[in-house]
Amino acid sequence: MVPLANLVSIMFLGHLSEIHHLAGVALAGNLLNFLYFVLSFLRMGTTGITAQAVGRDDREGVLLVGLRNALIALVLGVAIVMLQYPLGVVGFSILDVAPEVKSSAQAYFNTQSWGAPAILLNFVLLGWFLGREKNGLVVLLSVVGNAANIALDYLFIIHLDWSSMGAGVASATSQYLTLLVGLFFVCKEIPWPEVREIAGKIWDIKAIRSNLTLNGNIFVSNLVFMFTALTFNYEGAQMGTIIYAQNALLLQIWSLSLYIVEGLGFGTETLAGNFKGKGATEQLVPLAKVSVGMALLVSLVFGGVCWLFPDTVFGLLTNHAEIIENIDIFIPWLVLLLVCNSVYCILSGYFLGLAQGNILRNVSLVAVSVGFLPADVAAVKFESNHILWLAFFLFNAIGMLMFGVQMARTYISDVEENSVSIPALEASRTLTLTIEETSQKMVAEKVEVGQD
Repeated sequence: MVPLANLVSIMFLGHLSEIHHLAGVALAGNLLNFLYFVLSFLRMGTTGITAQAVGRDDREGVLLVGLRNALIALVLGVAIVMLQYPLGVVGFSILDVAPEVKSSAQAYFNTQSWGAPAILLNFVLLGWFLGREKNGLVVLLSVVGNAANIALDYLFIIHLDWSSMGAGVASATSQYLTLLVGLFFVCKEIPWPEVREIAGKIWDIKAIRSNLTLNGNIFVSNLVFMFTALTFNYEGAQMGTIIYAQNALLLQIWSLSLYIVEGLGFGTETLAGNFKGKGATEQLVPLAKVSVGMALLVSLVFGGVCWLFPDTVFGLLTNHAEIIENIDIFIPWLVLLLVCNSVYCILSGYFLGLAQGNILRNVSLVAVSVGFLPADVAAVKFESNHILWLAFFLFNAIGMLMFGVQMARTYISDVEENSVSIPALEASRTLTLTIEETSQKMVAEKVEVGQD
């Protein structure tokens, strides 16, 4: 639902008389996506831990995870609203684009930023519902929020002619509507006395430290990933408006595929955490195989449609012929990116479910330093959009391979741990029985002596 709403916004803006509205919203959207994706550790750090608590049948732990991350989300959301002006100044000052494009971008940024508290709280709500396998509620929230976004896009962009600002207002308003619906279901399911009873445990130092460590590792991983995406967009913008617009349309297809693959990743994350909480680690590898296979199927379908019908696909997004004319030469890069990124996302969900944020952090740091940055330097030197796409592809390909290696190691270590723990458990039980028998004999002897 999220990318479909974004596509509708692009279609509305792409068919306006001036192209700078499309470019401006895409530019500001990239900056906001950078910010919100970095902060999406609120969703990622909620799902896996919640799923593990569900697997242990720990209702109190489930509630505490949601409450702790909700407080963090509220504080960060209010901070973004208060700092929106300096954030916009810094973000747009480093971009060298046409004045009309920057004006449209600022209009979208300033209005959409007011939705930050709702967006971050929705991250926590979605993560909490996913961790509890309440997928029906997640679908409902997505339908309500994004359907509202589409309707409001039409109202503000087309009917009221607010162009870029209208897209921002529609996005922020739909997020608050989603939040209200989500809180309604939370209040309906969780009685207030139960929340008040455990409220004092929110400030448990050990739990907070563990939560911050996990969220910190995910934060670094997200920061690195969005650095690559932002750098990709920035370098594309320096190659001209046409190249930048072509890249923006190609990335819309990637985004649509990514959201669907992330849906599979959410399921992987939830089930991996649940299996870990139950101690059923033998289910992890079959889970990963099924998820990766489905993700590859999705990516190949999207890539194949774009390869076979480029004019039809991109003609739906814009009617500017100069953008569509040569876009097909970059489609092979899109297909490669779709394939590698789909596996990358699934394995990210696998490790998130296991709450192993350190692996996500290390993989992303190696992928950006070994794969992306060297190719990006070459792209700037030769002013080549092909090399720029190669850089983005290498980041995902290297990350995919590293995740695969780490997954095998994780499973092997789990098997070894289980193989050691079972004999140790049996030995412990034997020792306990021996002690009990000895104690009973000693008591019996003392009783006999006392009788004599």
